[in-house]
Amino acid sequence: MPDSHFADRLQAAIEAKGAPICAGLDPRPDWIPPEFFETEFSRQGRTPAAVRAAVKAFCLEVLRLVAPLVPAVKPQAAFFEALGPQGLADFADLCRAARELGLIVIADVKRGDIGSTAEAYAQSLFGAQSVQGVNIESMRADAATINPYLGADGVLPFIDRAQAEGAGVYILARTSNPGSAEFQQLELKQGGSAVDEIARKISTWGQAGIGQCGYSDVGAVVGATHAEAAARLRGLMPHTPFLVPGWGAQGGSAETVRACFDTRGRGALVNSSRGVMHAYAAGPLKSYGFARWRQAVTEAAAAFKAEIAALLR
Repeated sequence: MPDSHFADRLQAAIEAKGAPICAGLDPRPDWIPPEFFETEFSRQGRTPAAVRAAVKAFCLEVLRLVAPLVPAVKPQAAFFEALGPQGLADFADLCRAARELGLIVIADVKRGDIGSTAEAYAQSLFGAQSVQGVNIESMRADAATINPYLGADGVLPFIDRAQAEGAGVYILARTSNPGSAEFQQLELKQGGSAVDEIARKISTWGQAGIGQCGYSDVGAVVGATHAEAAARLRGLMPHTPFLVPGWGAQGGSAETVRACFDTRGRGALVNSSRGVMHAYAAGPLKSYGFARWRQAVTEAAAAFKAEIAALLR
């Protein structure tokens, strides 16, 4: 049985940390401080295992630095899968480590499939399963990103499994990438755009899962880079929590981010990835370099927190 409702748990974490922010975990090997590779190469030689260990050690330290400041983290599976088959095990380990630090974990996997395959993907993310009497743990994510392109039968298995485990899903609606309009903004014969119809579906799928905070455990991904969409989508999905990527390095605007929240300053979680974890390699703290990378990560997370908190005031 679930410990509590996902949206209620997220809201409590936001109130405890003082801002609705999320730190993305997107480790780029070229931007990881050399000290981590030097340590692991001395232990294991110049091997793939040493590279994975260096990336994992760096990510663990980033988690410890941001944990006092942010309520949630969003590890991106692709950066770990790119390091070979064992990278997915490291991804799961980091999800577990983040939860042990008291963080809400949103697995950024953008899964989408149908039938038994969708159920298997959902099992990999939430809870556990028994095979021949053997208990097999999942990643035990608090939430995951889901692609709705295949329709309801590609989404509902994720929602059902997540709700059974007290977890949540964030379904892609208006994403932050420049090419998102190619499909998401297509005009429909009956009027409106494709993303408008996706928003209505998300709202419908989430109706049965609204928690005490007034928001559902079925959320939507709404990028901070599309000012024209945010207010409209908030109107179409009044009880849907938004995951808002695109702040910082992708140029998300304050106006767009503010429109993702309700009048109480609730209902959205703003994400910054490389703007926090690689603040010393990109952005305004680039002058810190590898020598002061820990200070850069901490200061970037604190500045991110202050910016979003001020925006909502």
